Amino acid sequence: MSFPLSRITAPFRMQPGLQRLAGEPRHLSALTPGSALWQEKKRVLDSGASRLAVPGFDPQPAITAILAQARAEGIAAAGPIELAFEEDFAVLEAQGTTLPWLCVCVPSHWAPEDKLGLPFSAVHAPVADSSALLSAASHLVRLVTGGERFERFVWTLSPSGRYDQHPRRHARAPWPDTADADAFAAQCFLRAERQTFFPVPGVPGQAVFTIRVMLQPLAEAVRSADDARRLHDALASMSAAVLAYKGLAPARDRLLAWLTTRAA
Repeated sequence: MSFPLSRITAPFRMQPGLQRLAGEPRHLSALTPGSALWQEKKRVLDSGASRLAVPGFDPQPAITAILAQARAEGIAAAGPIELAFEEDFAVLEAQGTTLPWLCVCVPSHWAPEDKLGLPFSAVHAPVADSSALLSAASHLVRLVTGGERFERFVWTLSPSGRYDQHPRRHARAPWPDTADADAFAAQCFLRAERQTFFPVPGVPGQAVFTIRVMLQPLAEAVRSADDARRLHDALASMSAAVLAYKGLAPARDRLLAWLTTRAA
């Protein structure tokens, strides 16, 4: 897991959270063959559901850019990119601010086929408390497709240890049916994503968007009282709309009780 809880802040806000990457940044992570993530991605690849493109779009420059980035990072990528990297991928274009190509195996409760070809603002329209994000949509797209490199992190808590949470492939896992805070937390997971953007050489206004899903049992992720306080305060500050959007409303009180104990 490469998501330190020191990145969590309160009050919680749905915001872009973009950070520029300088020097020779890393965007990719080699996928371990046979790992749980590898197995889940392979099932989607084998089903033929991993890649989507709008008619007439050529993804080869973006794929070439991904493989070139892998070589720059010392990753020997072989076979399909779905099984070479932990990351899923999309192409973001400044022209129309759309997603014309997606290579996504493990989405977090969204269906890639519903987002293909949509403008950035439409893609994020269902997100709760997203007015700041949507109002800055065109500026953000111009920024991340302008030739620089960026990263952002998002996180949530989940009762599921499954990476692939496509809403039509898998029903939402129910929260544990127990009032015992320790027993409840023992069955929960911290789910985080590192998202990055890097340019496609030779194609102005086009960027590769990477999504790396990271999962860790909650009890292992919360390593200190400070971790517990940070997560408690962020969760306690979430609006009702955000709790509903993330599916956290039924779990909030039990999670806060457990975190209060861990923070003491």
